[in-house]
Amino acid sequence: MLCFSKNQSMDRHLLTLSLLLLSVLSSHADAASVGVNYGRIADNLPSAYRVVQLLKSQGLERVKVFDSDPAVLRALAGSNIKVTVDVPNELLSSVAKSQSFATNWVQRNVVAYHPNTQIEAIAVGNEVFVDTHNTTKFLIPAMKNIHTALIHFDIHSAIKVSSPIALSALQNSYPASAGSFRPELVETVFKPMLEFLRQTGSYLMVNAYPYFAYESNADVISLDYALFRQNPGVVDAGNGLRYFSLFDAQIDAVFAAMSALKYDDINMVVSETGWPSKGDENEVGASLENAAAYNGNLVRRILTGGGTPLRPKADLAVYLFALFNEDRKNGPTSERNYGLFFPNERKVYDIPFTVEGLKNYHDHRSPVAGNQHMTAPVNGGGDVSKSLTGNTWCVANGEAGKEKLQAALDFACGEGGADCHQIQPGSACYDPNTLEAHASYAFNSYYQKKARGVGTCYFGGAAYVVSQPPKYGKCELPTGY
Repeated sequence: MLCFSKNQSMDRHLLTLSLLLLSVLSSHADAASVGVNYGRIADNLPSAYRVVQLLKSQGLERVKVFDSDPAVLRALAGSNIKVTVDVPNELLSSVAKSQSFATNWVQRNVVAYHPNTQIEAIAVGNEVFVDTHNTTKFLIPAMKNIHTALIHFDIHSAIKVSSPIALSALQNSYPASAGSFRPELVETVFKPMLEFLRQTGSYLMVNAYPYFAYESNADVISLDYALFRQNPGVVDAGNGLRYFSLFDAQIDAVFAAMSALKYDDINMVVSETGWPSKGDENEVGASLENAAAYNGNLVRRILTGGGTPLRPKADLAVYLFALFNEDRKNGPTSERNYGLFFPNERKVYDIPFTVEGLKNYHDHRSPVAGNQHMTAPVNGGGDVSKSLTGNTWCVANGEAGKEKLQAALDFACGEGGADCHQIQPGSACYDPNTLEAHASYAFNSYYQKKARGVGTCYFGGAAYVVSQPPKYGKCELPTGY
């Protein structure tokens, strides 16, 4: 047995740990990556060229945009930053119905910039299954036509085609081992989509937000579990695996759903994930400290942590949401506060994005943060609380204008997680087929799911609370989910 003095032993232990950490970091640096979503629904944002310099200064080598704006794609030219562009939902019908339209789109928005701008993927639509415009039926034909266009220009081997799905596409997500896709989407969408991804060597894009699950279930979900902090873990009763983060459990639920359809070989990219740094009083967990902890610990988890319990070798690429706080977004306060940076390019909170930056990173935890839960106030903010008046409903403000109503409706049925199945064609509340009626159903669903909390029936002035049961045709709006 070798003997060392106390100081020599300590020095040797520190050296060994340092070398081990560097080894782990370097072994995962090329396999996993962290990118960022560059949304622009905001005022006073810096120019695209300044954004590129910001990305490079932070070591961010991947960016995802929600369109194919020429100014952005030109600014990214020669930057060596890999780019994912998006075919907007409103174009899916045209892309699906016409190969020439799809080919022209690829020529104008991809071929014109690639490879000087390193476009590596095309996201065809975004969370299409919750799009109120019923675009799901166009998704697979649109993806195929875009890929055919890439073949035409001989760039199909360099650029992948996929489509981001929300976790609401799952019928079951808990426990993770029971993950399954919504039955009505299996034969019509997921089987052909996953087969397309397999044949083209592409991957599934998934938007995963542990914040939403925590915010809705803070009484049963540990904050430490949601923020990648030390915790005893949660054992999956189905397979016996122990999970130490809600993120991993959500991702494995999607992997399990893919496995149930015999598509274990398809890779995944987390196309959106994040945590708001600010929220309304009833938005449990939305805070600067929690946002910094989630994103900082996520970066560490991705760049050093390998795969998930179900797929330990599946190193993940993730795109943080979002680069900037976006002040023109509808919905609650949290929607405008997912940014890593303010529009003046100052960091909202200080976290690293690279392996090098992780060497000095520590999750700074408030001594009183713990696992406290907030309680929604009973009044204020213009809303009417159920504790004061009994049943209340949220309806659309017809005077808000078509554009504002549509934007708010898109948010409610998309990122907001409202149940909008009943306003799809053929469903009970599709008629009357008017924007105001559909928006009222969606706004009310969001409001009721948020326990009628303060600020949840506003939508930038597009909605208000009523205390008498509203009715649109034969459709009655539910209360008290």
